[in-house]
Amino acid sequence: MNTDTDLDVNVLVVDDLVQNLLAMEALLARPGVRVIKAASGVEALELLLLHEVAVALLDVHMPDMDGFELAELIRGRDSTRHIPLMFVTAAAADQQRQFQGYEYGAVDFLHKPVESHVLISKVNVFIDLYSQQRQIRLQNARLSETLQLNEMFVAVLAHDLRVPLTAMSLGVRLLRDAVNGPQANTLLDRVEGSTSRMARMIEQLLDLSRIRGGQLSLALRSHDLAALAQQAVQELDPGDSGRLVLTALGDTHARIDLDRWQQVLTNLLGNAMTHGVPGSPIKITLDGRTPHMVTLEVSNRGTIPADKLPELFQPFKPCLNAPAKPRTKGLGLGLYIVHQFVRAHEGTIDVNVNEEEDTTSFVVRQPRSPVNEPSEALGTTTAQLVRQP
Repeated sequence: MNTDTDLDVNVLVVDDLVQNLLAMEALLARPGVRVIKAASGVEALELLLLHEVAVALLDVHMPDMDGFELAELIRGRDSTRHIPLMFVTAAAADQQRQFQGYEYGAVDFLHKPVESHVLISKVNVFIDLYSQQRQIRLQNARLSETLQLNEMFVAVLAHDLRVPLTAMSLGVRLLRDAVNGPQANTLLDRVEGSTSRMARMIEQLLDLSRIRGGQLSLALRSHDLAALAQQAVQELDPGDSGRLVLTALGDTHARIDLDRWQQVLTNLLGNAMTHGVPGSPIKITLDGRTPHMVTLEVSNRGTIPADKLPELFQPFKPCLNAPAKPRTKGLGLGLYIVHQFVRAHEGTIDVNVNEEEDTTSFVVRQPRSPVNEPSEALGTTTAQLVRQP
């Protein structure tokens, strides 16, 4: 427990002679640096329960508990094992004793009388290191707090946007029933398309918030991935143009979260339709001939530039093959969400680009049953994901 209430850096000095403690305090104390004095090993251990210290100077020869024994106890505690230890002794230089001190975790071994400028310089090194580490911890804490606030903002914003969006969608349906004519229908189609696109963006923002906040829930059930793919094909190609070609091999059943895997399929197929060569066929292959895995491959004509591949599954990367293309299709979260959903199922996803054949393929390898799947009785939480049986 740390009871310090300011930003002073603490230096611990342990010596059984009061005059030595006072001399060290006079030498090392200054604005921003506080010297904490202990006259015994027991007192030093009690002080370390209350204070964080940048460095500890330990007298080797003390009654009841010498410096080496104290160092061993300090190194034995998780909360104090990281503290740099400097031994100070009035005994004559003894190489064997120095080796013993370093074995107990010392960073330095000083002999009295210690030259003041040497001692100050050595101690200042650890004071500066501690100050930098503390500053990094403070910055990380602020960043974590900012991230949490941003995630809350996104979640609240996306949730609140659903209400007017639902009203708009319902209004379009009512207008379509009430208004006839090709011009009115064209305008309504545009409005309906815009509301659908907004709904997808909102859902992606909510998924992003769940992923970043570690609150993504998976309700695992046995499903036929080929049947889900066929359903996605019918939804994305209602006119049965034949552009989406589905092939299923072997047993394509696996324990998955239905909603999440539907999003994986929809995003991958939509991505191929959007960024592939217009009008070219898109091949969807589900291979269940492996005992413990089902493989999904979505292949389309057209290639992704090599410089885009390293950031392919990063968020907010909207365009795969046209850097100057305006952000009209979405937020650039589709492949990121696919990647996260596949990982949540303990699967993998890779992209293969064949320049000679001018094709790009996304390959998902899905275990039939996740290794770390919780028991139905306990509903165990693993890897920041709450999996429901």
